[in-house]
Amino acid sequence: MFDLHRLRLLRELKHRGTLAAVAAALSYSPSSVSQQLSLLEVEVGVPLLERVGRRVRLTPQAEILVTHTEAILERLEQAEADVANSMIDLTGTLRVASFQTAALALVPDALTFLRDTHPHLRVHVTQMEPKEALPALLAHDFDLVIAEEYPGHPNPRHPELEREDLCDDPLRLAQPKGVDAAEPQEALRALADHPWVMEPEDTVARQWAMTLCRDAGFEPDVRFESTDLLFHLRLVEQGHAAALLPDLVWRGLRPSVALWSLPPGRQARRLFTAVRRGGARHLAVRACRQALLQAVARRADFTDSSSRA
Repeated sequence: MFDLHRLRLLRELKHRGTLAAVAAALSYSPSSVSQQLSLLEVEVGVPLLERVGRRVRLTPQAEILVTHTEAILERLEQAEADVANSMIDLTGTLRVASFQTAALALVPDALTFLRDTHPHLRVHVTQMEPKEALPALLAHDFDLVIAEEYPGHPNPRHPELEREDLCDDPLRLAQPKGVDAAEPQEALRALADHPWVMEPEDTVARQWAMTLCRDAGFEPDVRFESTDLLFHLRLVEQGHAAALLPDLVWRGLRPSVALWSLPPGRQARRLFTAVRRGGARHLAVRACRQALLQAVARRADFTDSSSRA
C-alpha cells in the first residue's frame, strides 16, 4: 500500500510547482521532500518525476497517482466534516482568505456572528487576492476563500472546487470634482482626458475596466495602479484621478465622492465563497458561509440615495 504522506507530497508538487515551494509550505527541507518522493518512486516501481531544466515535472504515472490522491483526500475531508458535525460544540480552526473590500466590509461582521454562535471556533483570516487565494485553497492552505467575478470575465470553474454565490456588489464610476455629465456613458466619455487609477495590468478588474472605457470610445490615461481600493478612493477625493469603485468600499457609510451607475450589463461584480470539493459539508464552513450571508444582509440597507444616478 502506498504511503499517504508521500502521496500528499506528490500532490503538493503538482499544485505548487517546485520542490522548494513544497518544502517552504510544509516547513520541510527541499532535500527531505526529494527523499520522500524518491521513496515513493521505489514503492510505486516507476519514475514519478522527470527533469526539465532546473525544474521537475510529473510523469503520466505520477499524474494518475495525484488523481487518486485527490479522491482520497476528498473522502478524508468528508470524514473530517462528519466528525465535526457530530459534535455539539464547534471547535478547531477555520482558515479563511479574503480580498480587501470583502475583508473590510463583511469579514468583521461575520466574525462577530461566529463568535456569538460558536465561541470555541478559531477563525484565522488572511487578506489575499483571489488570483493567489484560489490556488492556495487547492493546496490546502485555506479552508474557505472569498473571491470575486467581474462582469464579462467569468472565473474558470475548477472541478475540485465548490463555489456558492454570496452577493452582487454594484460597481460605479467615482467622479472627481470639476467634471459634470448627464448620463453614464457621457460621464465615462467626459473623463477620457482625465487621469485614472486602476488595479494592476495582470488583474481581471483591470481588464474589465479597460474594456469598459474602450467601449465608451477612449483609452484611459492610467497614471496610478494599486490593488488597494482605499488608495483609489483617496485619489478621487483629492481630485487626482477617476476610478471605478464597488459599493462595498463604503462599508455602509455615506459616499464621499460623486457616483454614477455604469452601462447595463457592467454594473456589478459577483462575490462568492469557494471550498474544496467535499468541504461544503463541514459545519465550520457552513457556519462561516451563514455568517457571511448575515453580514451581507446587514449591509443591504445601502441605497443609491447618496449617488447621482
